[in-house]
Amino acid sequence: MKLITFDAGRVGRLEDDEVIELDVPSTREFFEREGKVEETGERLALADVRLRAPIRPKKFFHTAGNFADHHEELQAVNWSHPVHKGIVFFQNVDAVIGPDDPIVYPGHLTEELDYELELAVIIGKPGKFFGPDEALEHIAGFTVFNDITARDIQRREMESGVFSFSKAIDTFCPIGPYIVTADEIPDMQDLSMELRVNGEVRQVGHTKQMRVSIPHLVAYHSPQTYSAGDIVTTGTVSGVAAVQPNPFDFYLQPGDVVEAQIERVGTLRNPVVSWEQAHDEPAPQKIDW
Repeated sequence: MKLITFDAGRVGRLEDDEVIELDVPSTREFFEREGKVEETGERLALADVRLRAPIRPKKFFHTAGNFADHHEELQAVNWSHPVHKGIVFFQNVDAVIGPDDPIVYPGHLTEELDYELELAVIIGKPGKFFGPDEALEHIAGFTVFNDITARDIQRREMESGVFSFSKAIDTFCPIGPYIVTADEIPDMQDLSMELRVNGEVRQVGHTKQMRVSIPHLVAYHSPQTYSAGDIVTTGTVSGVAAVQPNPFDFYLQPGDVVEAQIERVGTLRNPVVSWEQAHDEPAPQKIDW
């Protein structure tokens, strides 16, 4: 099943190019009810609805340093602290945006706006303190996540060995375009991944390259207590702008269009716009700490 949120917060499932509305106020509540919801009887053409972020999680568990190729290329960045596999931090759920929503370039905060294609795991069953063998019971589905990152801010954060602000700025958390339920994915560790900017391939990877498997990741974070509808991300793949010989040739700029694609899960598309274009006013004054 492809589960969507559309228009002003309506929920539906997608069958080919038809939206079948479901009688539930949110996808999070869909999972809280274990998917036991009725149809409203409303059917709409996909072309006639506006897709939104497919879910608003209660908690967003963010993983870093998990893909082998990306871990190797991070050595060229010269972080002051290493990024260990399975490191976790909380993402700002208010930064979540959906398909075709603009990523706002906050020029008063950063000059190094980067992309990171990731697979996002949707938790469907609450739980805590369980092992990898039980993790599959808690995985409801998957969506695409683009972990937008301000590298200049991240570099300063890494001086203390942690990072969060650089990835949690408003609009820096695109997810979508829908949730593909787990029964539609024969093997979650056998999915190709690709990110493009203006049609140019920037990142290529595969979920088999994870150093920590998805069941182990889900189990590892379970002591923090899952609610239905929470999200766990898996880390990004090789090819981010920051590791290129001249990163400023690759960092995102207003006018760019980013397409983040994962096999069987979907393609998440977002334009990048300036602060002025998004807010119709000058950017706030830059603050130096």
